[in-house]
Amino acid sequence: MTDEVCYERRGAIALVTMNRPRYRNAQNSAMTYALDAAFTRAVDDDGVKVIVLAGSGDHFSAGHDIGTPERDVDTAFPRQATLWWDHTTKSGADRRYSREQEVYLGMCRRWREMPKPVVAQVQGACVAGGLMLAWVCDLIVAADDAFFADPVLRMGIPGVEYFAHPWVLGPRFAREVLFTGERFGALRAYEIGMVNRVVPRAELEQTTLALAERIAGMPAFGLALAKRAINQCEDQMGMRAGMESVFGLHHLAHAHNVEVSEDSLAGLDPAAMKRAAT
Repeated sequence: MTDEVCYERRGAIALVTMNRPRYRNAQNSAMTYALDAAFTRAVDDDGVKVIVLAGSGDHFSAGHDIGTPERDVDTAFPRQATLWWDHTTKSGADRRYSREQEVYLGMCRRWREMPKPVVAQVQGACVAGGLMLAWVCDLIVAADDAFFADPVLRMGIPGVEYFAHPWVLGPRFAREVLFTGERFGALRAYEIGMVNRVVPRAELEQTTLALAERIAGMPAFGLALAKRAINQCEDQMGMRAGMESVFGLHHLAHAHNVEVSEDSLAGLDPAAMKRAAT
């Protein structure tokens, strides 16, 4: 396992922890593939009944890595989620579409379909790409200092690649979150049903592990079937098809930005996006 992700077995629970606290656990490709390896390890271990996804340091995840020294968008990794071609051999929209089809949309869909329950343990920032990581989890336990936002509309982009907004937030609040780019807190997330529990920061890990242990007492195959049943019902409500169509709009926005500004992110850097989510 690489340093970007830590893996720990605690009884029947696998604790998978994103480990780039210096960068608020921003997701580069190295972290993405390390997460995938950790999840695969947990799924293949018959002794693991439940997976907990956490972030080290003060924040769960600030989203995609768009500016750290370890940003690795030009690096090829062995593809796991799709059989699309290697993005590093392509150019233009093909290059970006190929990469994001794999490391964002493809990986998130792959993780959503893991047969074991996954509980997100969220503190501090859960912004843009951080939402994707939390949303693929089956349950979310949030600290009272957690906040959520998808400010990418400031780039002219209609939401992150894993576009679960209408299903997770409801259509009306999804519009507000996207149209304003403003953050919302853990209590608001609880009120709309996005998170399951809100607890003081000092009790976050204890509460999350206790919930995971309770779930771990249920029959493993029954949990897998129940998870699949709910996922199938979400997809029958249009989630997968809607997400696929919005992924195309996402890339139309990137291409438009390049045409009008020569920058696919509309010139916004990490500092600007951090200010946008306040």
